Amino acid sequence: MPDSWMLVDTQKHTLSVFRGQKLIDRFHDIAIGRGGVSADRMRGDGTTPLGTFHNDRIRPSSRFVRFFRIDFPRPEHARRAFDAGRIDAHDYRRIVAAFERDQSPPQDTPLGGQLGIHGLGAGDQKVHGASDWTQGCIALTNQQLERLSRWVHLGMRVEVR
Repeated sequence: MPDSWMLVDTQKHTLSVFRGQKLIDRFHDIAIGRGGVSADRMRGDGTTPLGTFHNDRIRPSSRFVRFFRIDFPRPEHARRAFDAGRIDAHDYRRIVAAFERDQSPPQDTPLGGQLGIHGLGAGDQKVHGASDWTQGCIALTNQQLERLSRWVHLGMRVEVR
């Protein structure tokens, strides 16, 4: 469904799927990064980045059942990081060039990468329900992830607020 998109509400800990403006499905008690959220995420800080992203990769995951990667870092994140001196000109150009070529951004810059939506895998359901535990990803239970999978497609917009 090309007009479907996801909204991650980091305050309410929900992930909602919409078709246009119509709510299709909602998932409660999601987990985010152990460091909370940040508009200016850096590798290793454990924060979930805020912004509008797109799903750029869907793959099975032995650790988390399935992984829906988002296209982080985006040029706007790179510009703020470059202006603040957190990344150099080379990494800034690499990120921007990837988007200009309609490719996935580099995942090895100081801003980090390999972020997306995944399941709990063999993780502890009690920990998942009690705290934010990821390194910056958005996590659902395995059952929720299976339900979400029917809606996810490459290029799908993911808004994290």
